[in-house]
Order: sequence, then structure tokens, then C-alpha cells
Amino acid sequence: MPTWIRKSLVVMFTILTFGLVTPPQLIIADAKSPGSQKADIQGDAINHDSQSHELTATFIHKDSEKNHFLELAITEAEQQSIKKFGTTIEKRIGDEFRVIILPKMEEVIMSLSDELSEEQLANLVITKQPTGGTSEKIFHIIDGQTGKDLIRFHVRRDHPPLDGYYFNFHYHTSKDQFQAHHILGEIYWDKNTPPNWNIQ
Repeated sequence: MPTWIRKSLVVMFTILTFGLVTPPQLIIADAKSPGSQKADIQGDAINHDSQSHELTATFIHKDSEKNHFLELAITEAEQQSIKKFGTTIEKRIGDEFRVIILPKMEEVIMSLSDELSEEQLANLVITKQPTGGTSEKIFHIIDGQTGKDLIRFHVRRDHPPLDGYYFNFHYHTSKDQFQAHHILGEIYWDKNTPPNWNIQ
């Protein structure tokens, strides 16, 4: 379209709309040919879309890595706890553990996953050998690259004076060199001494 016609159309459009509406892009376009302009617009759209897809893919990948870790960790939290209890203790406190303690373990594990990068999540290891006897370890979550513990989930037997036995579920974190006991909850056993852990 010749330049003088384009300018005339811009002036007429402005007068008719009292300058309240911007003239269509087709009218105010510079001397570029319509084909090249269309190609530029399409190119920009393609670049924008590809960037969006890259960002979306990154978020989806990170979310899927996180979800994979959470699914694995929560399953292991239950399995390793039941393994530690052994048959006798599991029959007595298994249901209560699933209602009271396991959801709190899940919260702690979710908080940990929020703090870590995608690469760190991919390298986490969950120990699979709870200790028996009267020792406390249920399972630990470890950085697979460094071999260092990040969180330790434990259960301790408590026997307050003039009271029965309780199982005190708690965890320790590397943030304070595993010094503090972060309580998850307690489950009452009985006035009689509970059997050792891991008794089938």
C-alpha cells in the first residue's frame, strides 16, 4: 500500500474515532511487506511459545521429581516403621501410628523436599534397615552424593514415673547437628514393658 494512502487512512481513522482507538496494525505498519511482518509476528509467537514450554517443562519436571520422591519416602516411612515394630507391636499400635504419627512424618518429608533442588531430590537415599532391640532408629534420609544424613526418624521408649510405657516418635535434622528432638507424637503402650523392636 502506498505511503500516502496509509497516512490518509491513519488520519481518517483518528478523526472518526476522536483519537480514542488506535488504528489497526495493518494501517500503521511501516514499509515492511505484509509477508515479512507476518513472518516476524509468527516468529515472535513461536519463540514466546517455546520459552513458555521450556519453563513449563522445567516446573513439571521439578514437580514430578518432587512427587516421585514424596511417594517413595512416604511409602518407605510406613514400611520401615512397621518393620521396626515387628508383629507384636504392630498389632497393638499400627493403626494408631498410621493416624497420628505417619501424617506428621509426611509433613516433615514434604518440608524437606521444598527446601531441596531437583538435583538434590534425585540423589536422596532412604535407609532400609531399622534397628532392633531397644535402639531408636527407624530410618534416615541421606544425601546420596555426600553420604551425610539430612533427617533421622527415631522412636524412643519413655517410662514416666508412676505411669506406663510410651513410644515417643521424633526426628533430628542436620541443621542443628541432630541435637534437638523434634516431637512427632506419642503412643501409649501399657504398664508392662514392651517387647524389643523388630520381634516377628
